[in-house]
Amino acid sequence: MVFSSLFFLFIFLPAVFLFYYLAPRKYRNFVLLFFSLLFYAWGEPVYLILMLFSICVNFVCGLALEKHKAEKKIFRLIFLGSLFTNLGLLTFFKYGDFLLRTLNQLWGTSLGPLDLPLPIGISFYTFQVLSYVIDLYRGEISAQRDLLNFALYVSLFPQLIAGPIIRYQQLASQLEERQESFNGFGQGVQHFIAGLAKKVLMANSVGHLWHEIQQIPPAELTTLTAWLGIVAFALQIYFDFSGYSAMAVGLGKMFGFSFPENFRYPYLAQSITEFWQCWHISLGSWFREYVYIPMGGNSVGKIKLFRNLLLVWLLTGLWHGASWNFVVWGLYYGLILIMEKTFLLQLLEKLPGYVRHLYTCLLVLLGWVLFAFDKLSLGLSYIQVMFGMQGQGLYNRETFYLFSTNAILLIILFFAATPLVSKLLQKIEFKAAILHAVLQAIILVLATAYLVDASYNPFLYFRF
Repeated sequence: MVFSSLFFLFIFLPAVFLFYYLAPRKYRNFVLLFFSLLFYAWGEPVYLILMLFSICVNFVCGLALEKHKAEKKIFRLIFLGSLFTNLGLLTFFKYGDFLLRTLNQLWGTSLGPLDLPLPIGISFYTFQVLSYVIDLYRGEISAQRDLLNFALYVSLFPQLIAGPIIRYQQLASQLEERQESFNGFGQGVQHFIAGLAKKVLMANSVGHLWHEIQQIPPAELTTLTAWLGIVAFALQIYFDFSGYSAMAVGLGKMFGFSFPENFRYPYLAQSITEFWQCWHISLGSWFREYVYIPMGGNSVGKIKLFRNLLLVWLLTGLWHGASWNFVVWGLYYGLILIMEKTFLLQLLEKLPGYVRHLYTCLLVLLGWVLFAFDKLSLGLSYIQVMFGMQGQGLYNRETFYLFSTNAILLIILFFAATPLVSKLLQKIEFKAAILHAVLQAIILVLATAYLVDASYNPFLYFRF
């Protein structure tokens, strides 16, 4: 089940609200847990068992860590056992076939694939339970003694399948006691509808353009068409994922939770360092807190700093997918960030803002090519076309047709990727709350109308 579906919007979500707000306060976590498990089981009921297993193992490990924290050897064994279990499950289900293919290529073996479907959201909820166990090991939190509350932390449906990735200490007090309010619910509705508009009206619309260009054989693809395609993909993945994150934050507010924002206008960045401070913020924070800083972060010599950055970005690439294009994509950003930390940022500071912005956009677009094509060879061929290295010409009639039929949409999306729209809506809300409410209702109607007739409603981060 996805947020951008008619069933979720008009059957599942109203049912959750009805039972949640009719229930006495002490039973509301139980109601949310029930519907969260139902939400997850709707698409893959078999993998609900896997999630429940993860919940039980980490709950027991948490209690055991707190009980044996004075016994160093046992304490460490429990911690390592929990890490092995969590990472082992993630590796088996997400990377099993990738490892088997790699072994076959390296050693000439013929090991058959597992062909297991990827459990939805496993990368997100695995990182959440890892943060819980690691923070316990560090002594930064106390173990959760209520299995129901811990299960809700892991399975909470608003952010289960697409984040943001929330550390246990960010949510612990909210699980125990939180205050729902009419104003908070209203803010959540506004946030959710804005995210729904991003996903349905913006990401899906520009996704059609990318899908059409992606189907053109490389031998027929012109340079400007290739650039138009990757710009469309960049906009699609931004509005797709940031829209889903906004819906998650909005849903959280409706139930009294406060989730961290996951995006902060990344396409306005003037360096790759700044871009990754604004894109998928919760994932970057997780790797910084649990991988980069424990290895020494910036407080080490240059060689170790390079090692730290490359390892973090190798893992970031692998987190996104089990194929070589994601490995190369991660290392690509690792190398750029190494250069920025050593000398590029100092050079960029001397350049005008628009030059820094063009530099960032160019590198990000090239990165999206590596990200978009599972086959690395196709991505590299696409980049060659973008720079006119395959002789197909600068443009053709199809280029003009694709651009002219999508020009208005692209202009709207360029503005929507900046704070201008948000500031305009804030002014409207301040001056005329009724007008703002009418605008929200119109957006909801338009999104619903789109979904009624939609045959194209992908969610790009479902595979992660």
